[in-house]
Amino acid sequence: MFNIIGIGEILWDMLPEGKRPGGAPSNFAYVAGALGNHGHVLSRVGDDEAGSELLAELKTKNLATETIQIDAEYPTGAVNVRFNDGQPVYEIAENAAWDFLELTDQWRESALNSDAICFGSLAQRSDAACKTIRETVNLVKNLRIFDVNLRGQFFSREILRKSFNMANVAKLNADELPLVAEIFEIKKLNPEKAARDLLVKFGLKMVCVTRGANGSLLVTKKNSSEHAGFKSAVADTIGAGDAFTAALAHGLLRRRTLGEINEFANKVGAFVASQTGAMPRFSEEFRT
Repeated sequence: MFNIIGIGEILWDMLPEGKRPGGAPSNFAYVAGALGNHGHVLSRVGDDEAGSELLAELKTKNLATETIQIDAEYPTGAVNVRFNDGQPVYEIAENAAWDFLELTDQWRESALNSDAICFGSLAQRSDAACKTIRETVNLVKNLRIFDVNLRGQFFSREILRKSFNMANVAKLNADELPLVAEIFEIKKLNPEKAARDLLVKFGLKMVCVTRGANGSLLVTKKNSSEHAGFKSAVADTIGAGDAFTAALAHGLLRRRTLGEINEFANKVGAFVASQTGAMPRFSEEFRT
């Protein structure tokens, strides 16, 4: 069993039908655990009713909460979610507890003993959290995944540059790839060429480009893998990309082939998209 960390934001997704636990790192950690690993999230909630409810909800989903910090001053994070042509649009509250992450001895030990960590750009919007995330990620010796996950105005060229430099694997979606390519003056001849140029520029081992229902592209220095995706009835796409990233980490740690990793990650992502919310119950068939 591998120790897999998601670090960054944890919050309530305020959906039209009600609130559900969310935040890319917690979604990632949950799915990593559901696939048969020890998944845990390094984040922070407020010392408030919303925080208590969130911790209780995560415990019902068998997601360890001992590494989630409690903030006495700032509230538990929340994001209002609405849908535009089936795609989620996010309104993210600022000055949330997860903007004030602290590198404690517990977190340091957790990072040193982990096999993989996943981090994004959103949680680096504050100086405090940005510093903590960078220090924590750099303690992880094996797999360091940067899930680009651009949200509104909460990113910059500098955040992206430093994040790519910290990572050895990067994942971004088909809409983010041309934007990132433009920021770093990479020629957008085609997705595979752009992904490989990004890989070389930052010394990465792999770049993954997800395409929603249309599958994904995995690129390494010498090889690539295309997958057309799995067709399924979509309930909502919240957390599907995070699930894909968790399955990607799962396969990489087990040294599976590019094709095997790509197929399994698409299968996991499609399943989450077919369910409501980012943390559905997984059957045993996914524990491979």
